[in-house]
Amino acid sequence: MAGEHTFTVEVLTPEGEVFGGEVIQLSTRTVTGEIGILARHVPILAALKPNLLRLKVSDSEEKEWAQSHGMLQVFANHAQVLLEEAIEPANLDVAALEEQKADAEARLADDSTGEAAREVAERDLERVTAFLEIASTA
Repeated sequence: MAGEHTFTVEVLTPEGEVFGGEVIQLSTRTVTGEIGILARHVPILAALKPNLLRLKVSDSEEKEWAQSHGMLQVFANHAQVLLEEAIEPANLDVAALEEQKADAEARLADDSTGEAAREVAERDLERVTAFLEIASTA
């Protein structure tokens, strides 16, 4: 499928490669907003927020993952997506996510929580809220 309208993408987590191949388009959310990447995109380095990662592999095939925080690098018609985790929407466990949300909210409500722990709880809540939203539309 290699052609002038495609580019290579790697989606990596600490557990290994989630996807590697040619795509037509990559869509995700950075800390500054939504972004779509096409072939020959200008170089970019961006921090990613929890969201739905979409890869348009062909006109008839699209792959999706619930992405956690991470980084996106685009250079020389190649995109690398480095994520803390990537889960197919159908594999999201809503009950476990609800428990994680309650835990993060409790940590945020605890007045004895230090600043660093509060930041971790905020990131956890941001992730679980995005994943619950993705699960509700899957």
